[in-house]
Amino acid sequence: MGDSKEAGAEAPPAGATARGGLSLLSQGESEEPSAQGSALFLGGNEVKSRAVVKYSSAPPRTAFARLEEKTDLKLPPANWLRESAKLGPAGTTILGNSKKSKPFSSFGMAYDFIDSVGNDVDVVSDSENIKKLLKIPYSKSHVSMAVHRVGRTLLLDELDIQELFMRSSQTGDWTWLKEFYQRLIDQKWQRKKKSKEHWYQKAILSKFLYYSINGDGAAQPVPSATEPQEPSSSDQTDDSDQASWPAPFEMPSPVSEDPSASSQGLKNDFVRNILWTFEDIHMLVGSNMPIFGGGRYPAVSLRLRDNNKPINVLTGIDYWLDNLICNVPELVMCFHVNGIVQKYEMIKTEEIPNLENSNFSTKVIKDIAQNILSFLKSNCTKEGHTYWLFKASGSDIVKLYDLTTLCEETEDKYQNPFTMPVAILLYKVACNMMMKKNQNKKHYGTIRTLLLNCVKLLDKSRHPQIIASANYMLSELFQLDEPKKEESAESPLNENSDESYSEEEEEMADSDENGSYSTSSDPSDDNKAVAIIKSVGELSVPEKYKSIHQIRPSCAFPACHDTEERCRLVLSYVLEGLKSVDSSIKKESDLPAADPNTPIPLKYEDESTRGGPEGLEKQMALFLDKMGSLQKGNCSSQSGMIPGSWQHKMKLQLILKSSKAYYVLSDAAMSLQKYGRALRYIKLALQSHDTYCCLCTNMLSEVLLFLSQYLTLCGDIQLMLAQNANNRAAYLEEFNYQTKEDQEILHSLHRESSCQGFAWATDLSTDLESQLSVSCKCYEAAHEILQFSGLKSHNPEHYVQVLKRMGNVRNEIGVFYMNQAAALQSERVVSKSVSTAEQQLWKKSFSCFEKGIHNFESIDDATNAALLLCNTGRLMRICAQAHCGAGDEFKREFSPEEGLYYNKAVDYYLKALRSLGTRDIHPVVWDSVNWELSTTYFTMATLQQDYAPLSRKAQEQIEKEVSEAMMKSLKHCDVDSVSARQPLCQYRAATIHHRLASMYHSCLRNQVGDEHLRKQHRVLADLHYSKAVKLFQLLKDAPCELLRVQLERVAFAEFQMTSQNSNVGKLKTLSGALDIMVRTKHAFQLIRKELVEELAQPQSDETTPAADSSSLNREEVVKLLSIFESRLSFLLLQSIKLLSSTKKKTSNNNEEDVALTTNKRIYSQLLRATANKNAALSERIDLLIHLLDELAPGGGSAVP
Repeated sequence: MGDSKEAGAEAPPAGATARGGLSLLSQGESEEPSAQGSALFLGGNEVKSRAVVKYSSAPPRTAFARLEEKTDLKLPPANWLRESAKLGPAGTTILGNSKKSKPFSSFGMAYDFIDSVGNDVDVVSDSENIKKLLKIPYSKSHVSMAVHRVGRTLLLDELDIQELFMRSSQTGDWTWLKEFYQRLIDQKWQRKKKSKEHWYQKAILSKFLYYSINGDGAAQPVPSATEPQEPSSSDQTDDSDQASWPAPFEMPSPVSEDPSASSQGLKNDFVRNILWTFEDIHMLVGSNMPIFGGGRYPAVSLRLRDNNKPINVLTGIDYWLDNLICNVPELVMCFHVNGIVQKYEMIKTEEIPNLENSNFSTKVIKDIAQNILSFLKSNCTKEGHTYWLFKASGSDIVKLYDLTTLCEETEDKYQNPFTMPVAILLYKVACNMMMKKNQNKKHYGTIRTLLLNCVKLLDKSRHPQIIASANYMLSELFQLDEPKKEESAESPLNENSDESYSEEEEEMADSDENGSYSTSSDPSDDNKAVAIIKSVGELSVPEKYKSIHQIRPSCAFPACHDTEERCRLVLSYVLEGLKSVDSSIKKESDLPAADPNTPIPLKYEDESTRGGPEGLEKQMALFLDKMGSLQKGNCSSQSGMIPGSWQHKMKLQLILKSSKAYYVLSDAAMSLQKYGRALRYIKLALQSHDTYCCLCTNMLSEVLLFLSQYLTLCGDIQLMLAQNANNRAAYLEEFNYQTKEDQEILHSLHRESSCQGFAWATDLSTDLESQLSVSCKCYEAAHEILQFSGLKSHNPEHYVQVLKRMGNVRNEIGVFYMNQAAALQSERVVSKSVSTAEQQLWKKSFSCFEKGIHNFESIDDATNAALLLCNTGRLMRICAQAHCGAGDEFKREFSPEEGLYYNKAVDYYLKALRSLGTRDIHPVVWDSVNWELSTTYFTMATLQQDYAPLSRKAQEQIEKEVSEAMMKSLKHCDVDSVSARQPLCQYRAATIHHRLASMYHSCLRNQVGDEHLRKQHRVLADLHYSKAVKLFQLLKDAPCELLRVQLERVAFAEFQMTSQNSNVGKLKTLSGALDIMVRTKHAFQLIRKELVEELAQPQSDETTPAADSSSLNREEVVKLLSIFESRLSFLLLQSIKLLSSTKKKTSNNNEEDVALTTNKRIYSQLLRATANKNAALSERIDLLIHLLDELAPGGGSAVP
């Protein structure tokens, strides 16, 4: 016999060959002429029927032996009830010796063909039950069946009331059903014995079939003791039938994939399992009908009939349906009289409905099938419930009861023996759907309903493994790591799945306009019945019960509105799973009884004893040791779980799921800026992970990656807590809050470990330095995990993120120490030397910056590396400033230490620019570094200029160094680019030019000798003065600086005039100086404008800080104004003198006469104004502006 599948057949389930070593048919040995099925046209009405053999344990078909006439079937053949090579191990079943199906036969089939259940198939049942249902309108016999729903599939099993109540009287089970039956249905119930005729007919059929396979066909008598054997064989049959009811039903390994539950009566012991499609109804049917072949009959069914009894409708339907189900085209009928063979007759399957005395309409049979299915599907709506379809003998009324509801009214709701098989089937179907790789999310609602109903059916104390596993699968339905999508009607998760049924759904009445079946509206009706068919005749009416799809309740997957809701659902399932696992672990005497309402006291160390960040080093070392030990596979469970046991495996999975859920919750809280809540959740995630580490014997790289992600998020949270210290009280309140669910999960974790492995990372500290250090250590730990586990190459993005965060927090810590050092410096007395505390802070800060730079450079992050180099430069400047305060202010000189640190600062800024390469990389950072570099050069030059180190260097060398530094500062000061910093750059550049001009002016005054050098200084001074003026004129808020530069230029002109001998030269220089004076008018206008604004300011409610910061320095203005008046007075007087002396020599120069007259008039007005000491500042400025207007070339200029 071959082992391959038939065409159209499915592969057998795992362990199928365990059924007595049976094998599948090969293609050439198909039981049916066509495994693909066929459409038969019978009685003029088309009835579509298609049968595919899914499994067969029958041997190759043998030709039946045609018995000779007068063969006595009462005599047993020699091979009767003996095994034969022709028959195979299932011989007795094939020949009908074990005709009666077992009460859980449909479950045996469902377990083996789990793919078909809940989805593709409408009905799973024994063919005998199918035939019994379809014959209801024609038969007066009773019908009693158990109906169970799994998804869209109905499982039908015979419910033998007689056998059930016999058992009840022996064991005490089912007493509630017996009482109910006697009360409502049959008040005088008693066991009905089968007639002698029944056993006679059964025996001669069996002998006939054995004769038919006996090659010689001769009757071989056996000892006369044969006849008494029949009752004994019947007794055996009866006993075996009784033994098929399990009490109580328990599977030793329910979660395992071992389908062999033969000892529990769940074995699929049909000779063949067929997927039969009858019209639009898909059925998985078990059949034991013997099929013969050979010769010109490829497949025939063999029947024995009493010639004295004509075939009736019931027999005809029986034969027709058997042949349809098994796809057998012909029927061979052997007629006998009183056991003596008379004749044979061949009948085609399609002719059976038209036989004499057995006429029936195939169309009516189709309608009956559709109506019964509709009736059952419409009313058997609750998964997990056992329904009882019952029709009393001789009655026309069919009733449907919900036995589960009736059973729940009794003391022990687990008395229903169907409960366990149904729960297992729900679980297996859900498992199968979960395992499918291309599982569409629209089926998640179905899976969830299956699992919820499975859990609801089971007793937690008896079946912890299935309950734990079901809850874990429920938690797996919710994808925690998927990005959140907008919930919409198009979302697959919100689609109604008509294949799943919720326990909570109300049963909907049929909307059929004919009022197909009632729900006990008539007082005479049975009020315990779910539904009633008042007359079996209704079943023959086409589409009497047709509204399957309308009344099928839907079960959508719960739409979670946010991440927290989804995670909370997951955690609720995880908790139920953990409870089931914990309840199954016997070793509980070692554990103190814990109250889940009382928080567990955690052993926190005092902040002072831990030593702040220093204490973290030890804890980090312990953590890394622990990580190393995980690689060796150490496992330490406090509860006594055995590694490898189902409890151990399941708890590991549940704990890992809880850690993921808490991580996602923490991440969501982080995005909402609820940092206290985020820390609480990440603490729970790390506690879960710590327990997982304690239990795990072989740490997976995926789990180590999770840990790295958890620690990274923990680092982020600690950093944000450090940066938002002003909300610490609110965060503390969030952190300390704990739900009952979280407490119970934590209690389960504490059964296995102390959960203190990550306590160093999850404490909410009140110290800023400690928080920053913890954040840094979290990133370092995450980095270490990626390094030693080799995960960085497989997760480059996460690795880059960890290094980036580590560099960032090291920058934060560096800035923190740098600011502390600057604060200490500001508190220090000026003359005091640098303290050791300051130096320690510098070292810490520098170390952090250096490590951070290395982090960013290792991932080629030039921008962030440049920012840290810039901060290091700032640290160097703080170091330089600290050294400038040491020493006497009056004897102050620019020290070598200052020079050293400023030069170091310059080096770091230049490195930052080299790191960036060009401004295009990051213009903002580039401009910032350039500005800092310009500032450094400027500060260094200014200090050298103001506190010249004359004790160490010559004046010329100092001037050269100042000039070089100023020019470098100018080079990095961008005055042309339009930006927020442009006015600052312009002011800086103007100040540099002013300082350089002043320096060259000073050199010119103090220098004697080298005329070439003097000339060079004169030119440079004049150049820088003019550039300074141009830049100051661009600024609106620097009138005093502009005025000061102009006055210095006038002084420079006066100095030049002293070295001139000729009147013409002096007059020319004076003319230039007066021209400079005239150009100061712009500065006075700006001053006047600011004075007017200041006068208007008090009228407003209050002075803004911005106005205060840019307000005019009146004292300085008065001082500069006095100098300006005196210098203008001096220049006018000198001009008058020179013009007067020139006039005496040449009296015909009208231009000079006008200038002299004007100068005299202005000089006179100026003298009168300066004499008036009580004049207001604004009046003095207005007068000067007026005088400068007159002095200007357009208003009678004094300049010839």
